[in-house]
Amino acid sequence: SFGNYIRVLQKGDFLIYFRNSLVVAVSATILTLVINAMAGYALAKYDFKGNKFIFFLFIATLMIPAEVTMVPLFIVLRNLKMYNSLWGIIIPPAATPTGVFLIRQFMITIPDELMESARLDGASEWRIFWQIMLPLSKPVLVALTIFSFMWRWNDFLGPFIILSTQKKYTLQVAIANFVGQYSINWSSLLPMSVIAMLPVLIVFLIFQKHFVKGLAMSGMKM
Repeated sequence: SFGNYIRVLQKGDFLIYFRNSLVVAVSATILTLVINAMAGYALAKYDFKGNKFIFFLFIATLMIPAEVTMVPLFIVLRNLKMYNSLWGIIIPPAATPTGVFLIRQFMITIPDELMESARLDGASEWRIFWQIMLPLSKPVLVALTIFSFMWRWNDFLGPFIILSTQKKYTLQVAIANFVGQYSINWSSLLPMSVIAMLPVLIVFLIFQKHFVKGLAMSGMKM
C-alpha cells in the first residue's frame, strides 16, 4: 500500500542510505567521465610507443572477474586508510576499461584536422581537449554517464565489503539487510526497492536522446 512508502521515507536511516548512494554514484560518475575521457583521448589521438598495447591491456582487464580483485583491493584500501569510507567505493572503480573503450572508439571518428587547425591558431593541448574534443564527444559521454551512474548506484559487493558502519551503508546494502535468515520484511523491502530504481530511471529519461547515438558512434553493438 501507499502507506508503506510513507513509512519507509519517514524512517531516519533510509534518507541516510539514499544520500550515501547518491553521493557515491554522482562522485564516481564525475571521476569516471574525467579519467576515462583523458585516457580515451590519449589513446585515440596521440601516436606514441605502446599505444595499441596499452589499449589491448585495458580491454584484457574486462576478462578479469571483479570478485578476483576484491581481496587485494581490500588490502590496498585498508593500507591507505580508506576502509569504511565512502571514498573507498568512489575512487577504485573510477577508471573503467569499458569507458575507455567507448570514448576511444568515438574520438577516433573525430577528424584530426580539427585539432591541427586549433594548434595553428595557438590553442594549447588542454584547450583542444576541453573546448573541442569533449563538446564533440557529448553523445558518448552521455552514454557513459548513464552506464556509470547505473553501475555505481546498483553496486552491492563493493560497499558490502568496504563499509562496516551502518550509517555509511549505501541503499543496496541496506535493502539486503531486510532479508533475514528466517523472515523477510516485505513491507519495507518492496517500497525501498521501487524507490531505489527511480534515480536510474530519471537519469536515463534525461539523457536518452544521446544514449543510442553515443553507443552507435562508439562501435558498441546493442
